[in-house]
Amino acid sequence: MITVWGGQTSRSLRVVWLLEEMGLPYRIRHVDMLSAEKDPAWLAVNPGDFLPAIQDGEVAMVESVAILEYLMGRYGPTPLQPSPGDPAFPAYQQFLHLGEAGLATLIMVPLVSGFIAPEAERDNWGARWARECVGRRQLLVRRQLQAAPYMAGETFTAADISVSYALRLGANHAGFALSGAEQDYLARTTARDAYKRAFARSHEGVPG
Repeated sequence: MITVWGGQTSRSLRVVWLLEEMGLPYRIRHVDMLSAEKDPAWLAVNPGDFLPAIQDGEVAMVESVAILEYLMGRYGPTPLQPSPGDPAFPAYQQFLHLGEAGLATLIMVPLVSGFIAPEAERDNWGARWARECVGRRQLLVRRQLQAAPYMAGETFTAADISVSYALRLGANHAGFALSGAEQDYLARTTARDAYKRAFARSHEGVPG
C-alpha cells in the first residue's frame, strides 16, 4: 500500500490525482505544516519537513514531479506518460517540469509573502520579481493551449496534473489572473472523475 504524506492544499494533490488516474491503492497521512510539534514518523520520512512525500514499501520519495515519474515508471506503462518515441513526448516533458520548476515554485514566493510576511514587507522585490517570472511562463501555457487542448497535445497526461495544480494554486491562493483559455483548460482537467476523487480524498478528515 502506497502512503502519501500530504496536506489539504499541498502538492500531494498531484500525487493523489495520479494514483486515482492509474487506479493504484493508497492511503493518505495528513501533515499539519503549521504545527510546532512535528510527528516523528513524518520527519523520519522527510527530515526536510516539506510536502509531499510517499512511502512505497522500502522506498521513500519527496518532490511531487519526481514522485509522479517514479509511480508511472514503476507501475506503468500508462497513457499519462508518452513514450520517448511519441511525437508528444517533448511537450509532455517540458510542461511536466514547467508546472513545478517554472510555475508552482515561483508562485510560492508571493503566496508566502502575502500570507506570512509582516504587512509592510508583503509587496517586496522578490515577490514582484516572481510574479513577473510566472507571467512570462504562463505565455508558454497559453501558446500551447492555442494549438491543443492539453499540454502534450490532444491527450490528457501527467503534464496536465503538474500544470493544473500550479495554475489553481496561483489563482486561488496568490491572486494570479488566468486567461480565458487557462480557465477553460482547468475546467477540462478538473472535471475528470479522478481529480474529483483525489480532491475529496485529500480533504477527508481535515478540520474545517
